[in-house]
Amino acid sequence: MILQLVIEQGLNGLQFGVTLFLMAAGLTLVFGVMDVIHLSHGSFYMMGAFLTASLGSRFDSYLIGLALAIPAVALIGMAVEWIAIRRLYQRQHLDQVLATFGLIMIFNELVRMVWGSQPIFLSPPAALAGTVEVLPGIPYPLFRLAILAAGLAVAVLLAVMIRRTRLGMRLRAGASDRAMAGALGVDIDRLFTIVFGLGAGLAALAGGMAGTVLSVQVGMGESILILAFVVVVIGGIGSIKGALVGAILVGLVDTLARTALPVALRSAMAASQADSVAASLSSTSVYLLMVLVLAWRPKGLYGART
Repeated sequence: MILQLVIEQGLNGLQFGVTLFLMAAGLTLVFGVMDVIHLSHGSFYMMGAFLTASLGSRFDSYLIGLALAIPAVALIGMAVEWIAIRRLYQRQHLDQVLATFGLIMIFNELVRMVWGSQPIFLSPPAALAGTVEVLPGIPYPLFRLAILAAGLAVAVLLAVMIRRTRLGMRLRAGASDRAMAGALGVDIDRLFTIVFGLGAGLAALAGGMAGTVLSVQVGMGESILILAFVVVVIGGIGSIKGALVGAILVGLVDTLARTALPVALRSAMAASQADSVAASLSSTSVYLLMVLVLAWRPKGLYGART
């Protein structure tokens, strides 16, 4: 029984971690390459979930809906970068925070006008709706395993893109020295638009997959955005590898804390009191993890070293 609980919650933590990674990867690229604090990144996560639900219903296929939602949100992200974000590059971070917070409000109201305020429930494809035995006698939802596999595959593809392709070379050059990269012929404006669109597409993928586990609703991107920022800080700004490691750590710590702390505390206090104390402690566990990592590595696990 205990083994089954540990395995199930460990897999839940890994699945949540790769979802966080998809969010944090785009966020760390935007922050690391473009030096923009992008609070509205969670809005693309929300848009990905709503468009997946809407297009999936229209074509009667979740996978088609997800496949169409990702490039659609990427194009929306590129448009947002061209219209609004581009004007913030030379501004202070406070200006960027205020402007992108305003974008959150705009996206939330647009979604409310189009889809309404009621949550939408998104079902996984029928082929992935069952369970599979990860170990004898331990079933686990097949679609959660598919999310885990998809997230890890995206991590590998991003690593290959950044290390092995011309676009990746330009991304690394732009992150290291924007002015020098521009002087050597890199179209910085075009590069930044691509980076922003890539980040929006990754957020849409995360939202489209998470919508089958959580309800799709207005404002759903705000809570996960906070955890995505924690992941970026833990992993190191601008590091895809750091985003993956940080996301898995945060996912495991958050999930296991919410599961293990109530059980541990019930042996020392009443069940209702134990649940209340455990809820408070588990909600702070990822922030405690961030403090411990920063005390050890002030620039994050894979941040640039001075």
